[in-house]
Amino acid sequence: MPAPGRLVDRRPSLGAEELLARFAPPPRFADVRFSTYRPDPAHPSQAEALAAMSAFAASTGAPAAPPPRRRWRRRAPLVPEGPAGRYLDGGYGVGKTHLLASLWHEVQPTPAVYLSFAELTAVVGFLGMEEAVHAFAPHRLLCIDEFELDDVANTLLTVTFLRAVVGEGARVATTSNTLPDRLGEGRFHADDFRREVAAIAAHFETLRIDGPDYRHRSATPAPAMADEAVDRALAAAAGPTTDDRLEEVLTHLRTVHPVQFGPLVEGLGLVALRDLHPITDQGAALLFVALVDELYDASVPVAASGCAVDELFPASYRRGGFRKKYGRCESRLSALLSEAPGA
Repeated sequence: MPAPGRLVDRRPSLGAEELLARFAPPPRFADVRFSTYRPDPAHPSQAEALAAMSAFAASTGAPAAPPPRRRWRRRAPLVPEGPAGRYLDGGYGVGKTHLLASLWHEVQPTPAVYLSFAELTAVVGFLGMEEAVHAFAPHRLLCIDEFELDDVANTLLTVTFLRAVVGEGARVATTSNTLPDRLGEGRFHADDFRREVAAIAAHFETLRIDGPDYRHRSATPAPAMADEAVDRALAAAAGPTTDDRLEEVLTHLRTVHPVQFGPLVEGLGLVALRDLHPITDQGAALLFVALVDELYDASVPVAASGCAVDELFPASYRRGGFRKKYGRCESRLSALLSEAPGA
């Protein structure tokens, strides 16, 4: 096997067209379908969400002709009809992303894009609002995973973007751990932006999904490994690998545009992280959360030494406004550790 590379030496720089071409369900969800979703009989809301999303797919019609390019207006009116989207609300690991990716697959060959909310805000910032609206306008369906409002700028950006693309006739489906009328609570003064939050919520019909995290149904979260076990995992991995210390990776992430995090880990067979330790800078912690999301979506296993997963984030972070992000990260990182060779 070739010697491991280093994640910190990878510096992707994809252009706009290359980035847009990536917006399809990632490898972990490439083969999911409505028929492979297994609702938990103890939680009827799961079967109800499956039926509702199947109906939504059926109602998302044939491809529309691409609209002619015209100057985009910041204050385009909201579409007056009923909600153009579906909003899957629920905890971690109840199958929200499975249903969202299944929706994308079900409507093919209808023009559709699939991306995370973090990727959406990153690409709008990368392209600029007018170019982003034009780029997404030909698509009949937008599937947005892990929808959340972290700050005022994202709130205003999201209202503007949704108003424009829904006005062009797009339908939207999204997943989240927060009800749409409570977005932003605990992160900024959401009451000051009640109108904007209400404008976002008006686009969606909410589908609640209950149940336990399936990633923890059959096993406890995987612990970090000893360095010797990391070495064995690297030797047994299929495909290219990287081997870095956590602190070096955190420093590197500050130099990479968030829209490039997906390309940063694309094609890897395993990522090794040495010396996991509590991340005491919240900016670095949130970048690490974004990295884990990309690793999880791309099905790239992780081998790690150092502290346990539930020691990575200080208790104050796990109780604060971003607690749901950290909870999702702990769940997904535990799953990736359990997928490493020899785990």
